[in-house]
Amino acid sequence: MFERFHQESRQAVSLAQENARRLRHDHCGTEHLLLGLLDQRSCLVSRVLGRHGLDYERAYQAVVRLTPGRRAPALDAEALESIGIDLSAIRERVEAAFGPGSLDRDPVTTRNGRRSGRHIPFSPGAKKALELSLRETLALKQKGIRDGHLLLGILREGRGLASRVIADAGIDAGSLRGEITVELSSGGP
Repeated sequence: MFERFHQESRQAVSLAQENARRLRHDHCGTEHLLLGLLDQRSCLVSRVLGRHGLDYERAYQAVVRLTPGRRAPALDAEALESIGIDLSAIRERVEAAFGPGSLDRDPVTTRNGRRSGRHIPFSPGAKKALELSLRETLALKQKGIRDGHLLLGILREGRGLASRVIADAGIDAGSLRGEITVELSSGGP
């Protein structure tokens, strides 16, 4: 199925994994897919949801609020600073040497001996949303799965945390569905 994904939808799935890692969650759910979509500021979904007042930061804060206890405790930056350790300076140096986000991943050793961020499994709801995005693409008689199709899949799945984040932002799912469908239809396959 992933061979049908356009670049922005592949990127959304990759960013969903990164957001799950950043939040220290043990699965990648619909909420992470939504964050992955919103994390691409110039894509269709980000623009449409932005017009409704839902941007990445607001969605991220909503996910944090709605998932208490699923996050590992953070280091106490103030306590570390009191003994002369500046976390932001350390992060800056490590990311300069090893790349952005290198401290956010739980590294694992691959078969070839290299270390990389581990894959976080998708929740049943996220899997369903990804499957439904393909169905939405076919229903619109389009060939490739774009970011808008991913959002349509999330909306159609309807039970995940992403749907709650959207509803809590005061966005009507039916109206949003219509807007995205019109944008996708006018944008071509």
